[in-house]
Amino acid sequence: MSRIGKKAITIPKDVAVTYTNKTILVKGKHGTLQRNVADYANVVIENNQIVITRTDETKKAREYHGLIRALVQNMVTGVHQQFTKNLIAEGVGYKFQVEKKKLILSVGFSHPVEFLIPDELGIKLESPTKISITGIDKEQVGFLAAKVRDMKPPEPYKGKGILYEGEKILRKAGKTGK
Repeated sequence: MSRIGKKAITIPKDVAVTYTNKTILVKGKHGTLQRNVADYANVVIENNQIVITRTDETKKAREYHGLIRALVQNMVTGVHQQFTKNLIAEGVGYKFQVEKKKLILSVGFSHPVEFLIPDELGIKLESPTKISITGIDKEQVGFLAAKVRDMKPPEPYKGKGILYEGEKILRKAGKTGK
């Protein structure tokens, strides 16, 4: 049985949760999120807690039980306090710029790389080499951070590239001269 799926989700006092027609709607101070719940699970909201239960004991239902609970937990957490990912540009000349709804990266290519910032997300430039991506949807925040990091992932010899804050790079020894 799913250990994650069995846990109840506590609803903070400034968050409103409604469940109708296999759709869960979560409203909070930072925004509103909506998600369709798979047929394998039932959602019960009672005395400031959300309980996810399975409809049957099939393999698919057991797989989805913990997943749906984690997705609903992320929705509640996101509208209550936003998710944040911090990225650091490590290397000579590597920097970030934010202009209106564009994120511009200078990461050693012959041209700057531009990303359109989705309306649901916010990017804060903390320094020219550090940005903070915030939003209420954990999936969107992580996806944009991964796309930015994929432009120049950190390399193991000098450690240059774009990395998450707190990420450790396993360094390799370079060639030795004669």
